Amino acid sequence: MARTLSAGVVLVRRFESSWRFLLLRVYRNWDFPKGRVEDNETPMQAARREVAEETGIEDLRFPWGEEYRETAPYRRNKVARYYLGETRQERIELPVNPELGRPEHHEGRWCTSSEAADLLPERLQPVLSWAVANLKDDEAENRTRSRSPSR
Repeated sequence: MARTLSAGVVLVRRFESSWRFLLLRVYRNWDFPKGRVEDNETPMQAARREVAEETGIEDLRFPWGEEYRETAPYRRNKVARYYLGETRQERIELPVNPELGRPEHHEGRWCTSSEAADLLPERLQPVLSWAVANLKDDEAENRTRSRSPSR
């Protein structure tokens, strides 16, 4: 069976002194924004498109570059690739998907890493751990830089 690739973004936003992760819920299933990579686009283009389509968020930055993590294959050999991205936009929209005639998701929520770990399925736990490690590395580097004497 051929592999199907989806792409999405582990989307984070700084809330006061901590990072929050955007999770979307369909029925009882929580996930990061993602969707199928179309024939005419790269996985990164698909990830950006899916975030905009599913949340209305177009203010995306990728300060951690284009590094990604993929899930192990699941349902019908599907693999989801996630990039780590940041937004300053807090408000999300759950627009109507024209093909479905309703929003794709029932709820969107900004969560702490521990809340996200409680909500996300097992297959997404390694992706969340990767994102959290990147955020901690970035914070440690910023603390070191702020303590260094300027030249």
